[in-house]
Amino acid sequence: MKVNHFFDDQVLSLSFDNSNGLSSVGVMEPGNYDFSTSQNERMVVISGALLVQRQDDPEPQLYSDGEEFHVPSDQTFNVEVTEPTAYLCEYS
Repeated sequence: MKVNHFFDDQVLSLSFDNSNGLSSVGVMEPGNYDFSTSQNERMVVISGALLVQRQDDPEPQLYSDGEEFHVPSDQTFNVEVTEPTAYLCEYS
């Protein structure tokens, strides 16, 4: 396992490998964050909500408890967080 710190510790994640492949679970504090991908990512909101703007989205999309979204490799996307939010990210 590896602890990852992003955006002055406003986003923390714990990455791990298991039978599903590489994954991470984490928490985001309220804020606005730009991420980039090196692999395909499947993100599931565990608790809270994320307003996500992917490159091909005409408008930001809101994802909350139990909802998921996908981001292709080599893309950037913006996430707006208004309350502490927990997530699972699976990489492929």
